[in-house]
Amino acid sequence: MKKILKKPLALLLTSLLVMGIMTGCGKSPAKENNTASLTPVTLNEVAHSIFYAPMYVAIEEGYFADEGIDLTLVTGFGADKTMTAVLTDEADIGFMGSESTIYTYAGGTQDYVVNFAQLTQRAGNFLVSRQPIDQFSWDMLKGTTVLGGRAGGMPEMVFEFILEKNGIDPRSDLTIDQSIDFGSTAAAFSGGQGDFSVV
Repeated sequence: MKKILKKPLALLLTSLLVMGIMTGCGKSPAKENNTASLTPVTLNEVAHSIFYAPMYVAIEEGYFADEGIDLTLVTGFGADKTMTAVLTDEADIGFMGSESTIYTYAGGTQDYVVNFAQLTQRAGNFLVSRQPIDQFSWDMLKGTTVLGGRAGGMPEMVFEFILEKNGIDPRSDLTIDQSIDFGSTAAAFSGGQGDFSVV
């Protein structure tokens, strides 16, 4: 008798659970999306990245408009350019590493910017090799040239931290080319520069 009751009960509970989940999947009733009543906000992102996918989905699904925001998304191609856009009022918000806010504050900027949100907890960078490698080890970087991005930029600083953590001296064991801004490293690497690139 207990086995007979368990199956319909489990089916009923599963159905209720699925119905509950499905009600949360629909779009909320659209609020008045009259463009004239929306608050314009320009957001300058440091790079167009898969790591910002939730934001892109929110834009496409109209969630910003639902909250009364007319969002304009601009890609800065580098934290220095994104910071410049914020400081010159070309952008209201900048998505970038915290290093830029520290540099501008330390430089004596009177109207400095403030970090107010954390979007990611880990660096979204990859080390890319020109040649296929089956079994990578950090020692393989010794004697090579790596396109690291702009000196003082978050990708470059994270890369140096990882090197040191793996017993590699960033100053003597390899050459890190910091003359190319992070937004241009992929093009430079595709054009033949470097043995590895941080992208």
